[in-house]
Amino acid sequence: MENKNLREDIKTIIEKVKQEILPDNAVKMWLEKNISKFQDLKGNLYIVAIGKAAWRMAKTANDVLRKRINDKVIHGVVVTKYNHSEGDIENFEIYEAGHPVPDENTIIATERVLELTSNLKEDDTVLFLISGGGSSLFEVPMGGITLEEIQQLNEQLLKTGANIVEINTVRKHLSKVKGGRFAQHVYPAKMISLVLSDVLGDRLDSIASGPAYPDGTTSQQALEVLKKYNITVSDKILDALAQETPKELSNVETFIIGSVKVACVSAEKVASELGYNTLVLTTTLDCEAKEAGRFLASIAKEIKNNNRPIGKPAAIILGGETVVKVKGSGKGGRNQELALSFALGIEGLENVVLCSFGTDGTDGPTDAAGGIVDGQTAQKIRKVGLSPENFLENNDSYNALKIAGDLLLTGPTGTNVNDLIVMLVG
Repeated sequence: MENKNLREDIKTIIEKVKQEILPDNAVKMWLEKNISKFQDLKGNLYIVAIGKAAWRMAKTANDVLRKRINDKVIHGVVVTKYNHSEGDIENFEIYEAGHPVPDENTIIATERVLELTSNLKEDDTVLFLISGGGSSLFEVPMGGITLEEIQQLNEQLLKTGANIVEINTVRKHLSKVKGGRFAQHVYPAKMISLVLSDVLGDRLDSIASGPAYPDGTTSQQALEVLKKYNITVSDKILDALAQETPKELSNVETFIIGSVKVACVSAEKVASELGYNTLVLTTTLDCEAKEAGRFLASIAKEIKNNNRPIGKPAAIILGGETVVKVKGSGKGGRNQELALSFALGIEGLENVVLCSFGTDGTDGPTDAAGGIVDGQTAQKIRKVGLSPENFLENNDSYNALKIAGDLLLTGPTGTNVNDLIVMLVG
């Protein structure tokens, strides 16, 4: 198969997976299957949606529940990333805020959620819709800690290469809503949480920093993360970290309705239908983006030369979330960095294409979702007199792939279930 055909196929796979993992169907199916939980409500129903997929989840939930339980009063709040709202939703307040670092609008939106859900009664119910990005979008710091301090600490953790579990361990102990504290806030009302997982292994106390799930991390572990990455903090932050999060919650039911595993199964199905031998290599990819790119380049060469671990035409599929250690001053994200590293590893190789895709449609602080690269990507950059190695070293994968015409631009997808990597070898 030629590069052109492989590129067309990989775009087909990504597009079909994108449709498959939209939260609308997952929310609708769960609610219709469990509608009895809402038909017998005696009190009010409140819907709170946080994360990059919050708008779609809330819209679907509102549409389904208003048709099925229209005698109930529904109050709703959506807190999502900038440019991720798709319009008004009846009886909902919609807020957009900062991601991956919280901002003033984060605090305003979260304080409004806390106000709406204050002094609830035992007969009331909160339907809590959680998706990736919730850690940044749903936040009110513990007393005495400023937003600026939270922002600085988040940026430090991101730049050191700390993984999402480590970052959330610290976040939870500095927040009024994370680590089970939001569920504690709405008590004695009942809470039903529907979760789109963006955390490897679907660890519920880490997804969006677990605002409605008993916290499995401790104050000591949060301190150890800071020590591991040599991060110095103020006495106010140390005092907040010493206050333990709730380890038991009696008012919450939690259900995972989507994850990167679903995306990988979908990609495998589409690739097989297109005639590829398929292999889901992992759904828990967790390493440096550069190293993942180099490793996948070595697998591409092995398939090309020896038809191992599967024969050509081959589709290798991975899900997970890599990390970037920021050393340079460039622009990019983990998917773009993985793709550029892979492109260097297969430079000049024919009939190999890789796509690394952030399923939310954004990758780092850029407008790209990732990259689609092949053996000519690095050569296109060299032809204009520039070094792809220098771009990679400077963490400037966005501009490198832009020169090559190999950025993946999808716009916000309305969901977020980690990253999907698809490699095709013809």
